[in-house]
Amino acid sequence: MNKTVIVMGAFAFAIAQCPVASVRAEDSAPPADNPKDRVELPKIDVRERRSPDDTRPKLQHIMKEVDGPLITVTKKTSITRLDSIPTVVDNNLRALFAQTPGLFVSEQQSPGQANLSYRGIGNPQESEFVTVLLDGIPLMSDWIGYPTIYTLPLPQQISEVQLIRGGSSLLYGPEPPPVVNMVSRKPVTDRALAGYAEAVVGSNGLFGSFNQISGTSGNWDYLADAHYRTSDGERDNGDSIVRGADLHLGYSPDDMAHTTLDLHVSQLETGDPGKLSYPQFIADPDQSPTPYNKLWTDRYVLALTDDRFFSEKTELVTKLWGGYQDNASRAQDRGAAPTTATLQDDQFRFYGIDARMLHRWGRGNALTVGTTMYHSDAPFRQFTTDGLTPDRYDRYGVPCASVASKNCARLRQERSTDYAAVFAENVFRFEGGWHFVPSVRIEREKVKIDETIRPPNLTRGLVDREVTHNVPLFGLGFGNDFGRGNETYFNVSQGWRPVRYFDVGSPFGNTSPDPINDPDPTHVLSWEAGVHGTPADGLFYDVSLFRIDVQDRIESQQIPNAPPGNTINVNTGDTRHRGFEGQIDYDFLAAADPKTSCHLSVFANLSLLDSDFTASNRGFVGNTPAFSPDYLARVGLAYREDKKFKFALSVVSVGSQYWQDSNLDNALPTQPAYIPAKVPSYTVADLSADWWLTPDIRLLGGISNIADKTYYARVFGGGLEPAIGRTVHVGAAWEF
Repeated sequence: MNKTVIVMGAFAFAIAQCPVASVRAEDSAPPADNPKDRVELPKIDVRERRSPDDTRPKLQHIMKEVDGPLITVTKKTSITRLDSIPTVVDNNLRALFAQTPGLFVSEQQSPGQANLSYRGIGNPQESEFVTVLLDGIPLMSDWIGYPTIYTLPLPQQISEVQLIRGGSSLLYGPEPPPVVNMVSRKPVTDRALAGYAEAVVGSNGLFGSFNQISGTSGNWDYLADAHYRTSDGERDNGDSIVRGADLHLGYSPDDMAHTTLDLHVSQLETGDPGKLSYPQFIADPDQSPTPYNKLWTDRYVLALTDDRFFSEKTELVTKLWGGYQDNASRAQDRGAAPTTATLQDDQFRFYGIDARMLHRWGRGNALTVGTTMYHSDAPFRQFTTDGLTPDRYDRYGVPCASVASKNCARLRQERSTDYAAVFAENVFRFEGGWHFVPSVRIEREKVKIDETIRPPNLTRGLVDREVTHNVPLFGLGFGNDFGRGNETYFNVSQGWRPVRYFDVGSPFGNTSPDPINDPDPTHVLSWEAGVHGTPADGLFYDVSLFRIDVQDRIESQQIPNAPPGNTINVNTGDTRHRGFEGQIDYDFLAAADPKTSCHLSVFANLSLLDSDFTASNRGFVGNTPAFSPDYLARVGLAYREDKKFKFALSVVSVGSQYWQDSNLDNALPTQPAYIPAKVPSYTVADLSADWWLTPDIRLLGGISNIADKTYYARVFGGGLEPAIGRTVHVGAAWEF
């Protein structure tokens, strides 16, 4: 029997088992009583003023208008509640963001680096142009100087994914919009001990285990989890091991305060099979040109959070965090028959505090004020070794005397960043459902680099640089609530991208002593206008038009009249990004009965993008910026019944896109290094399901890339990385 028939038959059977309440009131009315037994009570006129965002259907798709100390009204937001979708296995970002409009995932096979971008702003490599947070705390290696993503929490560790568009800089700090904020799972509140255990196996030698306990007793709550995942990978040298743990301890002296201590630990070890040219990809997408390359990432973060209400109208949330991350790698040196390797070690020690107070006043108004401070020390080192498989911790103190030297220190830089901001934002509400939100944020960054060893192939002097930038940011939003659950929104906000370590003192450029790297930060102005709502039972929609102007892009350029290889980082031009973004979700069963525990929904979201260079000193005016697909569409079908069954079928389709701003091939088609100017369009489908055998035990299963499509979405450093083919996973989970 065809597998599709079996799956759809089981799906139809599950729907049939879900009771739907009758719409006839008399069917559920209580038995008629005796009029003589009735007692007439005085009539009471009850009036309630409730915020229009406190409606359950709406909050299944967007954030609350005032979400703790965050004011999100007039800003476009999206959320994905992980309890509403089947279990996401092996950090499948396509599944995690299946219902998130506009967020582009540049896929790679090995875990670790997460490559995200939005609306064509910047290269998705390591998500440098997207702010990614866990519970409002940056997940980047170094929030300011090196904003890259090398680790993400497992989906089993988070309860919700939030996406906040324009104005995100005024909420969370630098980097152009948007913000992706992942919210950790919280301890159970109704008992002292609860647990969850999950185990999965799958294609390419996948094995994963996740275990968690949590509970609440008196004034205390706790949560602890540990996970382990290993895979052989689809390509040679694509094996990986991921380990991690969380520890949460909370204390509530009364109903007005809650203090928590959280420890997050993540460790990753993975092979790096290398990137391919297009001829290599066509000949064999599973080949590995770098069989000895390796990546290691360790991350440890300790966070203290205090959430305190001074009254029912005033709340103060303070977060204090510190951590350490080490990004290490081993890369075989280039050549037809390499015999040496380069060890690289990027370390980050960081500390931060974020304090913000919310005060509700008048009839629905709210003011938030706060400050953020952050410091990071980030030493950067490289070592040249004899042989292709040195240990991760091999170290050498003697500087390399020449390019041919081995077992020596190739590079050493001491780097640090200091960042501080103050901000204020207020929502004013008026009669007729109108609201108005002005915002202001003032930021300061200082980046410092002190180089003591430079690569021996360079002739420049040692880098000794310090730069400081002070940046004021302003925002304005307004909207109107109308009809049944509808709202218009408009937001215009400034944002910026601080200069990174590489912008100020790249260790790999041969900058002359006279011209120095001193570019202005990249500035962003974001406009968005739209309407969203829940005008009918079971229906949610959100449509908007946007425009983003990016000024002073930073790029490396050859210095005029200097020998080849002498480069300088400068502001090269401006880009404009405009388009449409829409989302719709219709729940057929909730439309028939809003209180049903069963949900059958179709969802679709579409992003249409028109991007071009409006100014360029490289002759790119009119070109399309790299990684700006004309369209990004997701559609799907989802069914769930609490503690019975979950099913999701999703399809993502991405338009073709240039991978470099020149919009040109990198070589002639006859040359070995050739990569076409455009990454081809692709469409991929995924399916997953959870099936409860008992209220405590369920089976997990899924198929990713159902059609086993061969494609690539990532090009970086002159090479492409194949996306993973069809994979299958099965597993089981136990709750108590």
